[in-house]
Amino acid sequence: MELSPKLYKWFVRPEWFSKVFVRNIIEDRFDFENKAVLDFGCGIGSSSFMFEPNNYIGIDCDSKRIRYAKRQHPEYTFEVSNGYGIPLPEGTIDYILIISVLHHIPKDKLPMYLREFRRVIKPYGRIVVIEPCYYDKPCISNSFMKFADRGKYIQGEAGYIQEFKNCQYDVEIHDRHKQLFFYNKIFFSATPNR
Repeated sequence: MELSPKLYKWFVRPEWFSKVFVRNIIEDRFDFENKAVLDFGCGIGSSSFMFEPNNYIGIDCDSKRIRYAKRQHPEYTFEVSNGYGIPLPEGTIDYILIISVLHHIPKDKLPMYLREFRRVIKPYGRIVVIEPCYYDKPCISNSFMKFADRGKYIQGEAGYIQEFKNCQYDVEIHDRHKQLFFYNKIFFSATPNR
């Protein structure tokens, strides 16, 4: 069952959650001041508060969530994404933020997005990623994520990293952590090799 944008905000991505599990994790490692940020798969705009409105664009394929994001955060820019194209000029983005989105994209489609990210990112820009991640050893978390998460393409750490390396990105792992006891998360960044 898909939650309405309002219920999603209350139960899945309330503001405190974004502060604890997104902002507090990435804020110390990256300087977003005066940087152009693309929030890929922004949903209801839960992470927009972390950035300057004039340097932020959120895109998502769900038009209902984008309409909700525009009402909740009118000072920010949100666009509906249709297909693999990102509605931005080449080389205009410093950071691409991807929070729990890749595991919703089929593995055979992911390279198309990674190529499009390369097109819109500046030469030394970074992709900042936090994703659910299976651990190698069977554990309760893996089973819980398989059951509870709508994303059908959760990978192990090596899988995510290899996807980026196959598309000519250098990857740096920043952290592995648990989120709310049951979700294994990996936090990494990627830069296009030049």
